[in-house]
Amino acid sequence: MSDEFDEAVNMSASELSRWLETEESKSVGQSDGGESVGHRSGRRIVDLLGKKAGDRTDADREHMKKVVGYVHRHLAQRPSGDVENTKWRHSLMNWGHDPLKSS
Repeated sequence: MSDEFDEAVNMSASELSRWLETEESKSVGQSDGGESVGHRSGRRIVDLLGKKAGDRTDADREHMKKVVGYVHRHLAQRPSGDVENTKWRHSLMNWGHDPLKSS
């Protein structure tokens, strides 16, 4: 699971932290009036990136699976055209994946 997570999350903890502070980050995703699911996930991913693999809990590993699934599903739904300023890209970035970053 760690390899899949590392492949899906192509942003560093500092890149993701900076992104989560932006208005674009806060304006996308499903929300019940508070923080969106993706934004909350992004904060959790920052924590996960700072943990050693041996220190990760079962709950951490479950979240890692959720992140991998989300990123794979959403990459398959890539819209046509320039995606730089789209909600699709911004949502993926909340989950730690910037589709414009070269692998």
